[in-house]
Amino acid sequence: MIFSSPSTSHVEALQQHNARYDADLAAGKFEPFVYPWGSFGAGVVLLYLLIDHRQRPWLRKARYLAWLFVSGFAVHSIIYMRARNPAAAFGVGLINAWSILWCGTILVWNDAQTDFRRIERLEGSMGQSRREEKVEGNGIVKSNGEIASSAQHGTVGPSKRTGTLAWQDYPVSPFIERLDWVADVFCNFRGMGWNWRISGLPPPPKSVQEELHDTGSQDSTPLDIHVGRDGTRRYPTKPALFRAKLPEFLYGSLLLDLVKVLMSHDPYFWGVSNPPPPSYLPLTIQHSPALLRITRLTLSLLGIHWALRICFTLAPLFFCGLLGSPLIGVRGSPWMYPDSYGSYANVLNKGLAGWWGGWWHQMFRFAFEAPSKQLIRSLGLHPKTLSAKVLQLVVAFTLSGFVHACGSATFVAETRPLAGSFAFFALQILGIGVQMLGSMLLEQAGVTERTPKLVRQVLNFGYVHVWFYYTAPLLCDDFARGGLWLFEPLPVSPVRMMGFGVKGEGWWRWVDLVRWHGGDRWWKSGIAL
Repeated sequence: MIFSSPSTSHVEALQQHNARYDADLAAGKFEPFVYPWGSFGAGVVLLYLLIDHRQRPWLRKARYLAWLFVSGFAVHSIIYMRARNPAAAFGVGLINAWSILWCGTILVWNDAQTDFRRIERLEGSMGQSRREEKVEGNGIVKSNGEIASSAQHGTVGPSKRTGTLAWQDYPVSPFIERLDWVADVFCNFRGMGWNWRISGLPPPPKSVQEELHDTGSQDSTPLDIHVGRDGTRRYPTKPALFRAKLPEFLYGSLLLDLVKVLMSHDPYFWGVSNPPPPSYLPLTIQHSPALLRITRLTLSLLGIHWALRICFTLAPLFFCGLLGSPLIGVRGSPWMYPDSYGSYANVLNKGLAGWWGGWWHQMFRFAFEAPSKQLIRSLGLHPKTLSAKVLQLVVAFTLSGFVHACGSATFVAETRPLAGSFAFFALQILGIGVQMLGSMLLEQAGVTERTPKLVRQVLNFGYVHVWFYYTAPLLCDDFARGGLWLFEPLPVSPVRMMGFGVKGEGWWRWVDLVRWHGGDRWWKSGIAL
């Protein structure tokens, strides 16, 4: 957001942002993004997945039409719909772009109903079973053909299931279990508890793997591994999960609030073009363009990191802590919710590739990899070859750039989706490629083995942060121009309670967050952000 006249505070900047939204809306430049209409495209895909198409070839082929429909709806939303709240405005583009990729992953690159299986309890509440040679009913099958008889009881659902664990294919009945299966595959982006779990996550507990052994588990290890290859931890019990996630949520919220208040005193984060440094910074930083850039990039990173991390802690706290297994079955087990971020050792040991492939969250990884895996199979390439790895790298960051560029495009303010957000992610391909090539040449020359590990880690750390010093402004400046940092991530501000906010600000921050919009058609009316 580039203001024609400098704002005196972030409050005034937000008022200008809202005034622009209201003016553009009145001029008919776009429509408000409202619920439930905004979820119509995804709703069509959910309804399609609730219909068993495995034995109906014509209906199975219709999944391509379902994907084209949700993609068309998403493109229409990105072009013509906007939200008033800056974060929600970014979300309109990002979530709709993500719906294109994710629905493509479960409908086109894979067929969820035939390719995916999840871990579920074998018996229903009646505790009966029968033998069949073919998977039917609730979709659960063991190698000896046992399936649960709860398929005969239309009211039995996931919370009523008991007995040992097995792999569950797409369930026909009861309907509530089919709905649970479809909702799970639609929302579980990392695949924990599914046969397509992303590679970096820790495996299920050994006890779970032993129960699954007869059903063809993808995991087979003599040890009970609690840490994945990327450093994400799995928690064996609900108390262990709470001891990790509740403090993370609390101190993360406090840190995010502090970052937000610091941003509220810096015109850069209001979207002001070429702003002066904030007065709270030491003079050394104020008089150094390099240190000022590092400070603003650091605040941007902390804001993005902790906003996402706090959101990710809500799932284990709610589904495992508040609901738990008595209400949602296996999905309430603590081992289903490993960490969202890996170990920072990935960055020190692998550089830029470790930042994106190990330390940073991997919520989008399965969808980013799915198209390239299909291309690799179609081209007859071996997944371990250099050409296959380069293809995966290019596709993944191109898709990441697409998703974030769509988020930039739906800001109310003027942004640079291609030259900003997309360019940032596209350049990561070059950065990772250069470092990988350099590492390969040094290893072939024998330099790597003669260099102490600590020195290699320092060099990796330096390379990554120098690279981001020059490339991260493409993304961070675009976020600031769009007004992303004008939003309030938390309903309550402890830092403002202590008197560190802008004069006149209160501690309750979620004011005018949602409203009802009445449109000229019934589907244009709903909850608007």
